[in-house]
Amino acid sequence: MRLAINHLTQYTLERPGAFVLQEVRLTPATDAGQRVETWRVSIECGAVEASFDDHNGNRTMLFSRDGGEGPLRLRAEGIVETTDRAGVVGPHRGFAPLWLYRRETPLTAPGGRVRALVAAIEPASDIARLHALMNAVADAVRYDKSADPLMTAEASLEAGQGVCQDHAHVFIAAARLLGFPARYVSAYLFMADGSGQEASHAFAEAHLEGLGWVGFDPANRQSPDARYVRIASGLDYHDAAPVRGLRIGAGGAEKLAVNVQVQQ
Repeated sequence: MRLAINHLTQYTLERPGAFVLQEVRLTPATDAGQRVETWRVSIECGAVEASFDDHNGNRTMLFSRDGGEGPLRLRAEGIVETTDRAGVVGPHRGFAPLWLYRRETPLTAPGGRVRALVAAIEPASDIARLHALMNAVADAVRYDKSADPLMTAEASLEAGQGVCQDHAHVFIAAARLLGFPARYVSAYLFMADGSGQEASHAFAEAHLEGLGWVGFDPANRQSPDARYVRIASGLDYHDAAPVRGLRIGAGGAEKLAVNVQVQQ
């Protein structure tokens, strides 16, 4: 599948004068199941400070703006050719050792609810247990785009609802309890109706002996196929967030608008 992607993020400050620094991970890499034909990340009303690969292997860019008027716009766009590998990415690569992805984070720390979820997974092959876990997460956390963003895994299970980021954190917390290295993945997802989206997508990957990294998307109850484009990965959302930043000084209220278009 050949996918054309256009992702616009716009920040508007109530009053000009603030110093803004944005850490951006919006560049997919050519990897198993995807080949980047063209890609460009640009900024309007800002400047590029640095570009590097982080310890998770994600292409990372730093943008800044010191004062100035008008909205700060970030645009990522390009064409990616994908193939369906049933979610299998393959062997672990990169600077970070595999054991790092067994580590808990505040968003993925397991509590009683995560432990109960894991206890209900019946013994089976590794791949069967992880598919069962994916469905158990989808059953326990109903998708609701109005849910509070970035809840912890325990809070998501307590609320019984969440968004794709929450599904990923619950799956990661539980998979690590089952003994698998697991990581968070930000992605683009092609929707059959070609509609615009207000955010990029997220799912999880677990590392299995003999297969390597394999993706699981509880929000859609499936392993990623040719409709998915992987952008970045890490221990949780904070490692792979498309855009994170800080603001110093004036500026007042901040308004954020995001539009993601993925078309075949």
